[in-house]
Amino acid sequence: MSVIALGMPGPFEWVFIFLIVIVLFGARRIPEIFEAMGKGVKTFRDAQREEPPSKDEPPTP
Repeated sequence: MSVIALGMPGPFEWVFIFLIVIVLFGARRIPEIFEAMGKGVKTFRDAQREEPPSKDEPPTP
């Protein structure tokens, strides 16, 4: 059996990580953090969907 196990953490590890996050950030800030992450992902996806500017047209400031 290998000493180093690679892969996804098990249930105990997820609980431990979650408790550390609560201690570090506090229970009130966690929804704010996830909301900001969601907005960032949405902005990134919207930017990917936009058409790139045509080579014939000059860039708009």
